[in-house]
Amino acid sequence: MQDAGTVLAVLRERGRKGLPCEELYRQMFNKSLYLLAYGNIYSNQGAMTPGACGKTADGMSEAKIDQIIEAMRGERYRFAPVRRVYVPEKNGKLRPLGLPAGRRSWISSPSWARVGSQVA
Repeated sequence: MQDAGTVLAVLRERGRKGLPCEELYRQMFNKSLYLLAYGNIYSNQGAMTPGACGKTADGMSEAKIDQIIEAMRGERYRFAPVRRVYVPEKNGKLRPLGLPAGRRSWISSPSWARVGSQVA
């Protein structure tokens, strides 16, 4: 497998050019992308906020990444629901904020979101 930075750069460039991103699902088996995603999330200040399942980002391990990849490969992975909370804005109103369950946040991290925003 290619390194995460290379994969994301290629997918981003294809998205910018309007080219199809084929075999995108196959990239969900790339362990380096999960490690990059975890690095992005763990360094975030909110990483210790429990998600819908009550777990935080500090419980990640390579064994869990392997379990997620195997579930993806066997098409058995199911996303957990997002916990909805409301946070106050400066104008006094409340805005909704979704807190994903631990594993979901690694899979749908900013690394993947950047790809998705360019692919869509």
